[in-house]
Amino acid sequence: MDSEGYDLGYNESYGIFFSRMNKKNELKPQISAAIQACLEKKAEELSILEMEKGSGAFTDYFVLCSGTNPRQVQAIADEVELRLKKAGLRPTHVEGYRQAEWVLIDYVDFVVHVFSEKARKFYDLERLWKSARRLEPGDLKAATRTRKTAAKSAPKKKKTRAKA
Repeated sequence: MDSEGYDLGYNESYGIFFSRMNKKNELKPQISAAIQACLEKKAEELSILEMEKGSGAFTDYFVLCSGTNPRQVQAIADEVELRLKKAGLRPTHVEGYRQAEWVLIDYVDFVVHVFSEKARKFYDLERLWKSARRLEPGDLKAATRTRKTAAKSAPKKKKTRAKA
């Protein structure tokens, strides 16, 4: 931890320091875009899990939702990919699209899971990862909105001319 409370990690493959806090803030707009895509296609039971460091999770966030039939599951997955592709982000891996029971869209730092109702109940990832912090979609927007509001409300500095 640094003096400001940020958890600094060292990435040996690149030989650079990075801040996990900044990384999470950078992910929030991407995750928000995925959530909006799910909601646009009428996804049900939307859930966001922030994975704990040291929990054994291979990612930072899970976005989980359900569709009522295979076409809706695929439509949700398609919209997530399309929306994030427009933002310059492509998944590293997609599984289960054809069967449309559990579509997993892996963006490395976060994974979007789109389930059928039956598969969602059977696998119950929320129970499996019960140590994860549960977030609401508004929690992700609050961080970006707060920064914008702070920037707008900050007093502007007056320009003064130096006297000769």
